Amino acid sequence: MRSDVTSAPVAGPATDDPPDGGGLPRRGGLPAVGDLPVARRRRPRLARGLLVALLVVLSVPFVFPTWWMATSSLKPMSEILRVPPTLWPQDVSWGAYGDVFALQPFAQQYWNSLYIAALVTAGTILVASLAGYAFARISFPGANALFVLVLAGMLVPAEVTIVPLFRMVNSLGLIDTHWPLIVVPIFGAPSVLATFIMRQFFLGLPRELEEAGRMDGLGRWGIFWRIAFPLARPAVAAVAIFTFLKSWNLYLEPIVYLSSRENFTLPQALTQYVDAYGGPMWNVQLAATTLTVIPVLAVFLVAQRQFVQGLAHSGLKG
Repeated sequence: MRSDVTSAPVAGPATDDPPDGGGLPRRGGLPAVGDLPVARRRRPRLARGLLVALLVVLSVPFVFPTWWMATSSLKPMSEILRVPPTLWPQDVSWGAYGDVFALQPFAQQYWNSLYIAALVTAGTILVASLAGYAFARISFPGANALFVLVLAGMLVPAEVTIVPLFRMVNSLGLIDTHWPLIVVPIFGAPSVLATFIMRQFFLGLPRELEEAGRMDGLGRWGIFWRIAFPLARPAVAAVAIFTFLKSWNLYLEPIVYLSSRENFTLPQALTQYVDAYGGPMWNVQLAATTLTVIPVLAVFLVAQRQFVQGLAHSGLKG
């Protein structure tokens, strides 16, 4: 017997492919990337390009002085004073770099600034980390009042204390030595900012770390040296950059304490390149200045990531 029921066509497996087989499959009802308008896909690229262009324009006031300094050190005096100035030396000359070392003991002065800045940085990190950990983790009467008193040292200008410090250094017979440039910054007002940064970082460390250290038999010094200080690398990097840069650019204290050229630091040395009439030798000064920025750039490039993290952690609770 013949059935009148017409069999319906069997539906194939569900697919998100378009009928013509082109484009990308759709899932969950969302349009495929190929179906998005071209203008819509170009918006992120356009926004990123505009942001990069804006950052390039904003960086010009910061990059151009360094560029002019480095390129002008390769120019003769006549080209440096030319109006309008040239962006690249027309007659490249390296003679100014030879004059930097010929006119005075620049290598010795370079070494003076380098080792003084290194010692001041290491000493400040040690003292500031110990003081910051004590203010953050050790409870004692008057801790907050003492910390406020320490912060008040940031409000005292160096010009106010330079005379009594000079009398003190002179009474100890340390004039024309590097000891005042090393000891005073480590134990004086310049280390206050470093102490503040270290304290803020240690305040953010979980107390469970200290409790775990005590369970392992560590004392206060062991907890600081084996747990807290290794974790403070971002803050230490920020303190290192601040301290090294401040010591490297120190000018007032060296001209007060130092008198012989062999003991000069670089900020003093840069002022000594003058001609017979007392006028500045611009190409030689710019060459010497270009050499002085190399260590600062090296320190910052090595520790820039930790520097940013240290500044972020310094705004933690406390």
